[in-house]
Amino acid sequence: MEYYLVKWKGWPDSTNTWEPLQNLKCPLLLQQFSNDKHNYLSQVKKGKAITLKENHRALKPAIAEYIVKKAKQRIALQRWQDELNRRKNHKGMIFVENTVDLEGPPSDFYYINEYKPAPGISLVNEATFGCSCTDCFFEKCCPAEAGVLLAYNKNQQIKIPPGTPIYECNSRCQCGPDCPNRIVQKGTQYSLCIFRTSNGCGWGVKTLVKIRRRSFVMEYVGEVITSEEAERRGQLYDNKGITYLFDLDYESDEFTVDAARYGNVSHFVNHSCDPNLQVFNVFIDNLDTRLPRIALFSTRTINAGEELTFDYQMKGSGDISSDSIDHSPAKKRARTVCKCGAVTCRGYLN
Repeated sequence: MEYYLVKWKGWPDSTNTWEPLQNLKCPLLLQQFSNDKHNYLSQVKKGKAITLKENHRALKPAIAEYIVKKAKQRIALQRWQDELNRRKNHKGMIFVENTVDLEGPPSDFYYINEYKPAPGISLVNEATFGCSCTDCFFEKCCPAEAGVLLAYNKNQQIKIPPGTPIYECNSRCQCGPDCPNRIVQKGTQYSLCIFRTSNGCGWGVKTLVKIRRRSFVMEYVGEVITSEEAERRGQLYDNKGITYLFDLDYESDEFTVDAARYGNVSHFVNHSCDPNLQVFNVFIDNLDTRLPRIALFSTRTINAGEELTFDYQMKGSGDISSDSIDHSPAKKRARTVCKCGAVTCRGYLN
């Protein structure tokens, strides 16, 4: 008869008991147990495969250790997923998945929904004027006041070329929440999954639903710091082989967004030299041209299950620049090898 060592929820390990299969009314846990055991055995090198037939009395210690670690990881990732969904303020759900290794939630990452200014930096999130349109799609609205075109068509898809700023209606506008010029401010509408990649790129993000081309997907948020502080942090990040700095260089080069410790789902989006997301500068309540919001729009139809990527060297102006992220090429930097695998891969992230 098969017996299973049971860890009882809410009780310490000292109260674990051995139970026969007939006592276990937890089909999902049993299926996970079986899957984890199978996955471990499939990872063992050929010729050294371990099977239960070698020992009918007990699991090999290595298999048991892996199953326990996998179970603890599953619990930790579920708790992290729940926390992310409590903190997010947008419609789309966030899921977490790791079928690759035993890596758990990041230990030094804090989810935020909007820019977090560093000490000494002031973000004025209150517009000085707003429109009085009854239909912003046809009347002279906020974009026209700023001297640019309305960014969206009737299907809520972006119609302006990269490099053109987006001016959305703001809190002073008299139009309602269904205004066709309120897209980025509504947040991510799609359910996304933070998943562990199998190509050595760490965590990544994939969409769980189909995304139409030219649709808003997410914002890039983080800690707003000075360019001088960004230079200092950039040296440290380069040595670690990580890249989270995004220059706010729409008109000036005073500020940078650092998503290393504080960020949203975009923190986990990987780089690609052939990306499916495009960067745009957005102005809503804060009209300071030194501090645009960074929005990511789909460049093509993205199918459910496909990984989301953007070019880490893409500027809001639409140009590719080696100093867009981890800027200031004046000082020699450690270069981070690119693993995107695109035919057009440039070889390095910075």
